[in-house]
Amino acid sequence: EHAWNTNFEELCAFKAENGHFIISTLYDEHKSLGYWVMNQRASYKKNTLSSDRIQQLNSIGFIWDLRNQRKGISLKVKNRFDELCAFKEQNGHCNVSTYDEQNTSLGQWVNHQRVFYKKNTLSSDRIQQLNSIGFIWDLRNQSK
Repeated sequence: EHAWNTNFEELCAFKAENGHFIISTLYDEHKSLGYWVMNQRASYKKNTLSSDRIQQLNSIGFIWDLRNQRKGISLKVKNRFDELCAFKEQNGHCNVSTYDEQNTSLGQWVNHQRVFYKKNTLSSDRIQQLNSIGFIWDLRNQSK
């Protein structure tokens, strides 16, 4: 109970600071919170989360399903794309380095898009979306 409340408070602080509940379990400093959030969603889907906890999470606007059913785009991807647009607006390009300390996870996401593109596993919608902002797929063949 105490551990759950501690994580809940940490989640509230994360939401206040970042404006969302999308917490990476891979790259961010909030890795353990990311796993906790993932477990809450899994318990909710399995119907094993108590109604009190569901109510507490609902009270802060918690999103149970990260899929946007209308558009079929996960909120995590939409958030990263929006981040990339903001990065481009600020820097004039979409080439986010994985070594950029302020944008490490965005840089890794950008890198993954290129890898998926090369493997031909990226959806045409995502390719179109990234093309629409001048995304460069192969940095070696970049003409400038």
